Amino acid sequence: MLPHLGAATSALYILWISMAQVAGQDDREKTTALKDLLSRIDLDELMKKDEPPFIFPKTLEEFEYAFNEHGQLRHIKTGEPFVFNAREDLHRWNQKRYEALGEIITEYVYELLEKDCNLTKEMLPVDATEDEPTSFIYLSPDALSNPSKLLVLIQGSGVVRAGQWARRLIINQDLDSGTQIPFIKRAMKEGYGVMVLNPNLNYLEVEKPTKSSPSHSPAEVSDEPAEKRERKEEQEGKKKKEFYEKYRNPQKEAETERIPIRDNGSSEDHVLYVWDYFVSKAAAKNVFIMAHSYGGLSFVELINQRELQVKNKVCAVALTDSSHNIWLQETSKGTQDWMFQAQRGTS
Repeated sequence: MLPHLGAATSALYILWISMAQVAGQDDREKTTALKDLLSRIDLDELMKKDEPPFIFPKTLEEFEYAFNEHGQLRHIKTGEPFVFNAREDLHRWNQKRYEALGEIITEYVYELLEKDCNLTKEMLPVDATEDEPTSFIYLSPDALSNPSKLLVLIQGSGVVRAGQWARRLIINQDLDSGTQIPFIKRAMKEGYGVMVLNPNLNYLEVEKPTKSSPSHSPAEVSDEPAEKRERKEEQEGKKKKEFYEKYRNPQKEAETERIPIRDNGSSEDHVLYVWDYFVSKAAAKNVFIMAHSYGGLSFVELINQRELQVKNKVCAVALTDSSHNIWLQETSKGTQDWMFQAQRGTS
């Protein structure tokens, strides 16, 4: 009986191995199919499903927000602070909404600089033609004529524009925390001329013209019979349409291109340009520089380019959370020593 039992056991063992191999093969096929499916799904597109159009208000009033007497952004009806997640599970839409609000706030701060601080806008380049992109800075009435003191404000990198330190602080805290306005008002009260730089306005963004699909030349046509090729293309097109229909992006964002502003295509270029055409020509005997974050790097680059001029005209420098690097920027030992003394002068 033992031989029969052994034979049965062997048969069961062989059957078990065969089943395991079949199961393993099925698993591999399923895994391969799953990978193929995932490779065809654009997760970014999946997240855009049922996304509302990127159409947002153009004014604070339309957003139903306003700055109160404390400079805090509050909802007109509820009095609550700004809420980023206006719609759950729609992060991209919420981010676009936040950016739209940020653009409105940029214009709002420009208005404050002109009306509350009595600053004037100076276009750049100074010899710009009518059909080229331009940037601008803000000057106090005596920025160029004040014989004693001039304060130059240089912001960090990013979306912030003239008069802003941080958009996030403006939206989530208040205007005094996120803008340069308190510094401007105090400086003017104490007899300083003021220049407000705009180092992040470096280009004009325009929409690219729509490109028409190129037609295929006869040489590019497949050798397959026309009827078979058309049927094949129709089937493939139907499959793609069915597959992507559920996950497609209902709104295709327009493609844009950036046209750089002459001599102001970067923060470093902007600071150098403003120095050459404004700061160096100002009457002030004492120039004070306040630079934040990337603005500090741009100022150090200015020293590298105009070392003697800067050392002769700038008497004190305040760098806040600066991202400069005197070694990577190849700053001379003499300049390093001068910066140490100039920063001590602001303490």
